[in-house]
Amino acid sequence: MKTLEELLAIKSVTKKTMLVREDIGDDKIKIVVGMGTCGIAAGARDVLNAFVDGVAEKELTNVAVTQMGCIDMCKYEPIVEVTVPGKEKVTYVNMTAEKAAKVIEEHIAGGEPVSEYIK
Repeated sequence: MKTLEELLAIKSVTKKTMLVREDIGDDKIKIVVGMGTCGIAAGARDVLNAFVDGVAEKELTNVAVTQMGCIDMCKYEPIVEVTVPGKEKVTYVNMTAEKAAKVIEEHIAGGEPVSEYIK
């Protein structure tokens, strides 16, 4: 049995990650992870979790993380699209959880796309 403090800590973490996945307004940065069968087989689930956890950990309230199905570019999976309001969409390919951390740091928080991951 967990203590009340442990349960409250779990609730706090879960609430942060749920907010990252729920609120997708036009004024938010959108991170969309391809979760078609080919993407999942290539590791997209870990990439999605890395973005959700990383955004929640940094408490980036202007960011929403979501998923989409297959976009017919299987050899580039996992694929992630980042849309910043007022700017062109950036598509990252062959993503990993480690690359997701760099994208969060440099592109999402820092405003500069990570060119080495772009196709």
